[in-house]
Amino acid sequence: MADTAPTLTNGTPDDVGLSTDQLERASGLLGAARDAGEIGAASLTVARYGKLIFSAGHGEQRPGEGQAVDADSIFLLASITKPVTACALMILVDRGLVSLDDPAVDYLPEFTGGERPQVLVRHLLSHISGMPDMLPENVGLRRDHQPQAVFIERALRTPLLYAPATDFRYQSKGILLAAAIVERVSGMRLRDFERQEIFAPLGMERSALGLGDFAIEDTVWCGLKTPAEEDGELRSWGWNSPYWRDFGAPWGGMHSTGRDLAVLLQTMLNGGAYGHKRIFSRAAVAAMTCNQNEDLDAPWGLGWGIYRSKVWSYWGRLAPPGVFGHTGATGTVAWGDSERGLSCVVLCNQMVRNGSLLRRVSNAVSAAVVEV
Repeated sequence: MADTAPTLTNGTPDDVGLSTDQLERASGLLGAARDAGEIGAASLTVARYGKLIFSAGHGEQRPGEGQAVDADSIFLLASITKPVTACALMILVDRGLVSLDDPAVDYLPEFTGGERPQVLVRHLLSHISGMPDMLPENVGLRRDHQPQAVFIERALRTPLLYAPATDFRYQSKGILLAAAIVERVSGMRLRDFERQEIFAPLGMERSALGLGDFAIEDTVWCGLKTPAEEDGELRSWGWNSPYWRDFGAPWGGMHSTGRDLAVLLQTMLNGGAYGHKRIFSRAAVAAMTCNQNEDLDAPWGLGWGIYRSKVWSYWGRLAPPGVFGHTGATGTVAWGDSERGLSCVVLCNQMVRNGSLLRRVSNAVSAAVVEV
């Protein structure tokens, strides 16, 4: 039997049982936040059953320059980068080159001492490894423009916060070590591996870890301050600096668009295939989107957060079980709903009240479903 799956084609909300008026309301929340000065730019992209049925942008790509934002505008995703890093690792798992139940030290021989040998590869993807979110010296390393290799070297010897698999704490540095495994096993930089194995096959032409072939001017500005208003020090190492935009942090340095992320979400909803291309096995997708932390009160998949996750539910409280997704500190969220065949991407350039805007927009999108 041919291994084919839906690709995103253009459609209308009526084609797939969604309310156009309700989606306009969802988008209007972003427009209102822009008008109120809470955000400077945003886009909303919604798809269902393989049809891209709504996309809209609000605000300017860069303050004062007049270029309007739309679904093809490139945003810095922040932590939505994490599940994409996990996707790269799962490709190696599918190929039998990495085992999720192997100790991480098998792939990172320097990761020794204390309880580090008890950290399994899968612990790095579900936030139960004991690794910290950020290194204690994070700001200093960024201020000094240290390369990613230095962050990896420090992460390999930073103290664990607790014994592996005994607690949950959101941890960017666990994702960094997962990325280091991808690079050592594949022999490629993570950014190149993702471009070759994920972005290019899926036609995600406006996505890159780091800047890729884009210039900062091609992307949406982060935050509400103009380049002239931004703190001088942050101009050197903050979100909008050339250093950080091309650093390619595996935990937060990916750039993408609403449309491209909708393609990735559709691939997950398809069980790992897109058209005639299989990117991930069905088994890998199932593992990534189900609870890997059953012994803890901290549901999380492999890379993806899942319904009612302990840390974030930025896809709102109207979403049913079966939702997976992730958010980012720059004001972003992307989620897929396997029960309703629905996906939603909200990209902003500023987080609003600890995610309130993302939750309200996500709830409004869920409320648009009028036919199951």
